[in-house]
Amino acid sequence: MNDPLPTHAGSHDTQAGFVPAPSVSQAAHDLRVAAEEKIKDLAGQAGVLKDKALESATQFREQAAEKAIALKTSASEKAAHFREVAQEQWTDTRQRAREVHTTAEDYIREHPTKCVLGALGVGFLIGLIARR
Repeated sequence: MNDPLPTHAGSHDTQAGFVPAPSVSQAAHDLRVAAEEKIKDLAGQAGVLKDKALESATQFREQAAEKAIALKTSASEKAAHFREVAQEQWTDTRQRAREVHTTAEDYIREHPTKCVLGALGVGFLIGLIARR
């Protein structure tokens, strides 16, 4: 009669689904292979992340350059506008100063005595204030 249960470890029936226990060196080899595969997977993921980071940095740099150009253009336009307004105001101020100067000259020519006496009075007051 056949013995349904073997009595020693080396007599497992592989057709019945029994697999001999792996040796320690085989287990170490399998673990090493699995670790190498995991390292390769992680390296691939790191490469993908690196590529994404570079792509994001490139997009950020391009957007920053576009914003800088837009800001420069806007600032140039505003500076030109301010320059025009300042030039117009300077021209108006110079014209008004000429008119005031002409008016003052005309008044002095028409009333020289009043102007000289007024200048003496103002000079006298400034002298009194300066003495103190």
